[in-house]
Amino acid sequence: MHDRAHDPYVRVRGAREHNLAGVDVDIPRDALVVFTGVSGSGKSSLAFGTIYAEAQRRYFESVAPYARRLIHQVGTPSVGEITGLPPAVSLEQRRSSPNARSSVGTVTTLSNSLRMLFSRAGRYPAGAERLDSDAFSPNTAAGACPSCHGLGRIHETNEELLVPEPDLSVRQGAIAAWPGAWQGKNLRDILDALGYDVDRPWRELDAKDREWILFTDEQPVVTVHPVRDADRIQRPYQGTYTSARRHVLRTFSDSKSTSLRAKAERFLTSAPCPVCGGGRLRPEALAVTFGGRTIADLASLPLTALSALLSAAATETSPEDEETARVLTEDLVARIATVTELGLGYLSLDRSTPSLSNGELQRLRLATQLRSGLFGVVYVLDEPSAGLHPADTEALLVVLDRLKAAGNSVFVVEHHLDVVRHADWLVDVGPRAGVHGGRVLHSGPPHGLADVEESATRRFLFDRRPAPAREVRPPTGRLRTGPVTRHNLRAIDAAFPMGVLTAVTGVSGSGKSTLVGALTEELPGIARLVTVDQRPIGRTPRSNLATYTGLFDVVRKLFTETEEARARGYKAGRFSFNVPGGRCETCQGEGFVSVELLFLPSTYAPCPDCHGARYNPETLQVRLRGLTIAEVLDLTVESAAAFFDDVPAAARSLRTLLDVGLGYPTLGQPATELSGGEAQRIKLASELQRPHRSPTVYVLDEPTTGLHPADVEVLMRQLHGLVDAGHTVIVVEHDMDVVATADWVVDLGPGGGDEGGRIVAEGPPDRVARAAESRTAPYLARSLGIAGRN
Repeated sequence: MHDRAHDPYVRVRGAREHNLAGVDVDIPRDALVVFTGVSGSGKSSLAFGTIYAEAQRRYFESVAPYARRLIHQVGTPSVGEITGLPPAVSLEQRRSSPNARSSVGTVTTLSNSLRMLFSRAGRYPAGAERLDSDAFSPNTAAGACPSCHGLGRIHETNEELLVPEPDLSVRQGAIAAWPGAWQGKNLRDILDALGYDVDRPWRELDAKDREWILFTDEQPVVTVHPVRDADRIQRPYQGTYTSARRHVLRTFSDSKSTSLRAKAERFLTSAPCPVCGGGRLRPEALAVTFGGRTIADLASLPLTALSALLSAAATETSPEDEETARVLTEDLVARIATVTELGLGYLSLDRSTPSLSNGELQRLRLATQLRSGLFGVVYVLDEPSAGLHPADTEALLVVLDRLKAAGNSVFVVEHHLDVVRHADWLVDVGPRAGVHGGRVLHSGPPHGLADVEESATRRFLFDRRPAPAREVRPPTGRLRTGPVTRHNLRAIDAAFPMGVLTAVTGVSGSGKSTLVGALTEELPGIARLVTVDQRPIGRTPRSNLATYTGLFDVVRKLFTETEEARARGYKAGRFSFNVPGGRCETCQGEGFVSVELLFLPSTYAPCPDCHGARYNPETLQVRLRGLTIAEVLDLTVESAAAFFDDVPAAARSLRTLLDVGLGYPTLGQPATELSGGEAQRIKLASELQRPHRSPTVYVLDEPTTGLHPADVEVLMRQLHGLVDAGHTVIVVEHDMDVVATADWVVDLGPGGGDEGGRIVAEGPPDRVARAAESRTAPYLARSLGIAGRN
């Protein structure tokens, strides 16, 4: 037995979370520990699903029982025992729902300090009363501009946007902004019941009727008598009218659905608020200045510029405010320095968090933790290098070392080899993904991995040979875009070669994503454009790999063609767990039920009726080649490929999933359990399985984020295969080994924010690697094994 009071290790015994195969591992405290392994090997299950989850569970046990009910609690991990585990702080890359009011300033709490500075040391107009700090917040009733409610912009609409085709009647769908399906029909029926002519062309209606239909704030209730269908009787009901303008504004402001918000936005115009001029605050707050600037002016500056201005302005305050200004500005400048140290000095305090990448958001949280002064804590980080240029990764390593030097343990799930090499201790999980992984292959200093032949990480960590030379493909044409003026891009013209693989590079914030975002199907030369990002393929457990790829439709059709299904008259809907009929109604096709434990976190147990199968007994009596529909959904992609090898429609989908390295997830794995990298590869596989009739432009934003170098090789084979088939591939990328294999490189910079936004170098990789002004050049030269700049 170890002396637990002085044991310097976190000791995990019998970890079985997800695919972990009863893992026993000892991990040192007060060290930088990196967890490595291919995607799906189980490293996140060990670091987050087991170690962090257990630390959180123990913390919540110390909280008063009533308070526990108010806190979202993680479930109890499947592990035998963990000893030597301190309190833990998790910094994952998951983001909450988009919120226009959440900003860099609110995430870092820098806005609070800036508001206090203006409240206590700002220069007020003569005779004006001193304002409380809340009066400088656009998110409070005391501070928000009453016209735009603190958003800074006014959204409005007009008849041309709401009714793009006035020759149509209301019944024919003239009001394009209205919802589709039943809700749209309902609004048309209500208008009919109110006495409006829904069958005349829109342009022939009276102007006052058109005005009322589109813009009224009234919501009259009327009895609707639906037209009776031949096969069913529809009873009268009370319908409430909502104008098109009211529907669009409410959807845009309240909907949690990104797609519905995007649809509503098409019918809106946006302009700076005429009252506050985009400053978001009441006039009395915007009348207060510090260093000659309003708080809105300072919030819009890049953090590096803000820091310099604050330092200079603190010396110019009145004598009575001098000490207050000095204390507050010193605190602000010190906290801003932590953010800029992580390569985020190009951001401004008013930059909204929905516009940030996952990596940027995680580093902002990391900066907040650096200033917290905690020690004796385990920080569990999920790929902090995600979205980081190699130049910024060096600064990240300094920050991780500072966290460790402050007396903390830093556990990092990471694929970036520079971070892996910097570790004190390495935990390599594998050897492969899913059922072929879940074992700890190595736990010790990094150099010890050299002796572990099973490890997929070993080859990349110790074999540092430059990328093999390859012949650059000649372009088949040029795709020109611009001038692009958005964010920090100022009238940029770009030309992307067609028929080749182009890598867009540059430090974080240099304008890469903004530039490729200007590529649209309206541009000459683009017959078809496909953007493959890392957004989830679904937001609920009901969406899964099989439903997203269309494979589930094929599977259900095969089940309906069995003799048993035909004899019972079962249609394809019978084999869906999303609709009544074939699903288990006890769990509504979820496969599990929530068990409320009052003072403990709610837990999920297999459904007592279907035992997790999701279907009712009658449906499960139908078998396809000996397997029920539930057993087919439990097959991994690899197993399903063998099972359906003689079914062309299914085999094609499964083969493309295998080709992008996704042989380990099960067909029924919920979309909510898939990582961003897995979601992106599923989207790519869905695209690859479609027949390509015309040359396509594929745009991928950092496709290697979250991927092990072994998975990157698999992905790049597919992307080069698309180019060889006559398509164009454009990737925004930080991985220099990937950039080295491109045919053309467009490098933006030289810095981020106002210091970037222009093309500093472009051409084949070896030419960009020698560009004098490029911050990418030395790192690309290292991957290519060339001397670098002239």
